[in-house]
Parts: sequence; structure tokens; C-alpha cells
Amino acid sequence: MKQPDDNIFCKKIEGLVDNGMTYIESVILSCEQFGISPETGARLISKPIIEKIQQEGESINLLPKKSKLPI
Repeated sequence: MKQPDDNIFCKKIEGLVDNGMTYIESVILSCEQFGISPETGARLISKPIIEKIQQEGESINLLPKKSKLPI
């Protein structure tokens, strides 16, 4: 299968999230459906989605929390 356009890939992820999936699950499922590896899929994800995945990972303790200055 041909590698998807990054716009199509991001819209697919957002659509799955709108239907109740997490961003992490949505990326993995989208990669499976397009027949690409997660490493390839990571290059197609937009910066806002990457930030949401990071926040999601921090909230479930998959990633270390970044300290925030109290302003």
C-alpha cells in the first residue's frame, strides 16, 4: 500500500479520537490500517497531534512530566 499523505493521516487520527479513542491508540490503528510502521507514521503526524500525544503520555505516566513554571 502507498504511504498516505500527512494531511489524510492526521485527519484519520482526529476522526478516531472524535469517536472515543486515545491519540496513542488512534496512531497505532491508523498505521495498521495504512500498512505502515509506527516509525513511518510518526513522521506524518502534525505538531499539534504530537503535543496531544505527549500530554496523554504524561497523564498516564508513559512519559516523564515536564516541569512548568508557576506563572
